[in-house]
Amino acid sequence: MRILVVEDEKRLNRIISEALEDEGYSVDSCFNGLDALDYAAGADYDVIILDIMMPRMDGLEVVRRLRSGGNSTPVLFLTARDSVADRVTGLESGGDYYLVKPFDFQELMAVVRVMTRKYTGNRSNVYTIADLRLDATAKTVTRAGKNIELTAKEFALLEYMLRNKGVVLSREMIENNLWNYDYEGGTNVVDVYVGYLRKKMDTGFDRKLIHTVWGTGWVLKEG
Repeated sequence: MRILVVEDEKRLNRIISEALEDEGYSVDSCFNGLDALDYAAGADYDVIILDIMMPRMDGLEVVRRLRSGGNSTPVLFLTARDSVADRVTGLESGGDYYLVKPFDFQELMAVVRVMTRKYTGNRSNVYTIADLRLDATAKTVTRAGKNIELTAKEFALLEYMLRNKGVVLSREMIENNLWNYDYEGGTNVVDVYVGYLRKKMDTGFDRKLIHTVWGTGWVLKEG
């Protein structure tokens, strides 16, 4: 999943971004509200983590503009303001969750997982198709009860495909979701990782789950 972190305190921004990357997320970050709007316009994010008190444009106005422009990406507000009135204002502006500083990073990760569950319509952190099971919290994958060891990027790719099972995913869609703006890899990197994933989860099984749609991309489906 791809996440945008918008926090003007650079040290905290870096700590949050690194914690998310350690969990396997692709992360972009910026330090003010105007840049946040530019980032949100240029990529599809699964979650935006947004400080309220920021230079150039505060987080409340950022969300109002996102929502008025039709952007429904879930937004988690970070703020030192903890009054009921402040929380109500944040939620009514279009935010989805409100986390008060200082916060526990385990709580932050849990909230991010909850937000992505709601956004995808999944009620748990477990995704399945046929005899394949991925647990996004435990970071485990099994097929027919057999453990499948995946790298962080392979895991992220499989989770993305599971959250969009039955949907044909283009190379550009996968690249935009799994890599951030700093990525400078080759043009066939998505093909390479799909190949890695297919070898690990389809080899030895009669029923193939990853299917190539020639000229378009790939789809995860049964049969």
